Amino acid sequence: MPESETVLSALADGVLRLTLNRPDKLNAFNEEMHLALRAGFERAHEDRSVRAVLLTGAGRGFSAGQDLGDRDPRKGGAAPDLGHTIETFYNPLVRLIRSLEKPVVCAVNGVAAGAGANIAFTCDITLAARSARFIQAFAKIGLVPDSGGTWSLPRLLGEARAKALALTAEPLDAETAANWGLIWKAVDDATLLDEAGALATRLAAGPTMGLGLTKRAIQAAATNSLDQQLDLERDLQRQAGRSGDYAEGVTAFLEKRKPEFKGQ
Repeated sequence: MPESETVLSALADGVLRLTLNRPDKLNAFNEEMHLALRAGFERAHEDRSVRAVLLTGAGRGFSAGQDLGDRDPRKGGAAPDLGHTIETFYNPLVRLIRSLEKPVVCAVNGVAAGAGANIAFTCDITLAARSARFIQAFAKIGLVPDSGGTWSLPRLLGEARAKALALTAEPLDAETAANWGLIWKAVDDATLLDEAGALATRLAAGPTMGLGLTKRAIQAAATNSLDQQLDLERDLQRQAGRSGDYAEGVTAFLEKRKPEFKGQ
C-alpha cells in the first residue's frame, strides 16, 4: 500500500520509530491507520536493518482506540460486525507485535483508551508520561475489552484489578500503572520521548537475536509447564550460543572492550 500520513515512519540507528499521526482525533484508529501501522510492523519483521521498534503517538494523546465516527448508529443501516473489525485489523496487529523477535518499546504520551491502551500493554517495554491515563473505555459503550485486553490485564494485574478496570472504565494514572506492574515506568512528560528513544537505541545496538529469543521464552511461560519451559530454555540457549552475537559478547568481555553486536 502507498505510504500513509496516518502513521509516520522513520528508521535511524536500527530503531524504526512508528508514530500514530491523527492528532486531531487523538490518534483513534480508522482503516487507513490500521493498515499503515500493520505495514510498519511487517517491515520490522522483514527488514534486517530494523533492530528495535519505538511506537508512540503525535499530539496530546497516544490513542483513543477505535474511531467511532464511522460507527454512528444514528445513520441507520445494519449493525456493524465488530468481530470482523477485530479479526481483520486488531488481532493481526497484536500478533505481529508479540511475534516480532525484536524489542518493541512503547512511549505513551497521553491518554491511551480502549484498544489504544491494550496495544500499549502488548508492547515489550512501555513507558508513559506522568500525565498519561489508561482507560478500558469499552464498558462505557457496552463492549468487551479487545486487542488482547482480557488476556493481558489479568496476567499483569490479577483478576480483581482486571475486572475492576474493565467493568468501571475508571482512568488509571501512569504512576499507578507502573506501581501495579502494568507498564515499565512513568517518566516526566518532557523527557518521555528522549528516554524512550535512548532505550530503543540501546536495545537496537544490543544482541538483538538473544533479546528476541528472550522475548519468545518469557511469552511462552504464560502457558508452559515448568518442564516445558526448562526444555524451551535449553533449546533457545543452544541457538543463542551458536550466534555471532554470543561469540562477540564473550570476546569483547575477555578483551575488555565494548561489543559490536550484529543481531545474528
